[in-house]
Amino acid sequence: MSSKPSCLTTLEDIITAAKNIEGAVVLTPFLHSRTLSQLTGAEIYIKFENLQFTASFKERGALNRLLSLSDSEKKRGIVAVSAGNHAQGVAYHAQRLGIPACIVMPVGTPFIKVRHTQEFGARVEIQGSTLDQAFAFSERFINEGMTLIHPYDDEKVIAGQGTVGLEIIQAREDLEIIVAPVGGGGLICGIASAAKSLKSSIRVIGVQSASYPAFYHALHGESVHGEGETIAEGIAVKSPGRLTLVAARKLVDEMLLVSEESLENAVCLLLNIEKTVAEGAGAAPLAAICTYPEKFAGKKTALVLSGGNIDTRILASLLMRSLVREGRVARLRITISDRPGSLAKISGIVAECGGNIIEVSHQRIFAQISVKNAYLDLAIETRDPEHIQIILEKISGEGFSVRRLDED
Repeated sequence: MSSKPSCLTTLEDIITAAKNIEGAVVLTPFLHSRTLSQLTGAEIYIKFENLQFTASFKERGALNRLLSLSDSEKKRGIVAVSAGNHAQGVAYHAQRLGIPACIVMPVGTPFIKVRHTQEFGARVEIQGSTLDQAFAFSERFINEGMTLIHPYDDEKVIAGQGTVGLEIIQAREDLEIIVAPVGGGGLICGIASAAKSLKSSIRVIGVQSASYPAFYHALHGESVHGEGETIAEGIAVKSPGRLTLVAARKLVDEMLLVSEESLENAVCLLLNIEKTVAEGAGAAPLAAICTYPEKFAGKKTALVLSGGNIDTRILASLLMRSLVREGRVARLRITISDRPGSLAKISGIVAECGGNIIEVSHQRIFAQISVKNAYLDLAIETRDPEHIQIILEKISGEGFSVRRLDED
């Protein structure tokens, strides 16, 4: 074992945090993924933090910070600002410890996350269109004597998140790389502090959505920015933490950016292969390996699946979009005569080819064709892209004009 690096959070801090939270958070599984290893060319191990009670690693840092409060601070209560996972972690453990909690959440926070936070007994204030505005609103509670539990820029929080890294290295000392999602930086800095203290040669790699690359730009000395829509809202942070940026410059070996499509694919891979639900941020490490396979080829690599709090409607849409990309669902537009029997004939052709029609609609009013014709739009389930082509050729061979809409 090597000596610990010089950083804000020490190995001793993390070991103490591990003792503090032992029994109150889940010692999550750390398992080898044979199928993902075969698919990616890396030797992949997954840390399933989505199996925490609130489905996120955030419980670790939140609890460690709450346990550091004095009796008078506990009595006055705490305030936290979060759009999801941190809110639930703080609210849950504050309720367990009998600490009054107020959570400020920005407008637009998914209702399910608001409800879960309220169910843990916290007072929820919906204020501000951004996290920065929500933080500004939280000042009134701090001025009233409540203690802010910061989501990442706090040494106790970082030490708590570092217990993830401690457990990973204790499980497999022969690891070569750890990959973790990065928002404000608390998780990766805690993991890096623990891992590099125990094994100096290990590489720690962070992943951000290309839509919110604030930490990436900060580490590269570029202007920090982040905007747009992303399914990785858990790491959609517009500026890194002050403490975490200092630690990351010392300890994080590389920061990678991934696209929205790669995040979507990674969520679907984890569900289909590992039978586990990952939110966009939790799937970011796998997205990075799929995007940059050459960096991980043949390496024993740990992926931190940081959380599983994804909106079920979003998840359903992701799965259907994945089927489209895989060529297992296609949309066809067929020009037909607008008279009885046309739909039945098309249905018969699709059935004969082994396809399954899952959606049908006619376009008459908005169709730029003869009033005696209509567009028939079909969504069909198929085996693969080759199967789609067989169906297209069969429909065309029967004299119908047909084209794919999902390729437009």
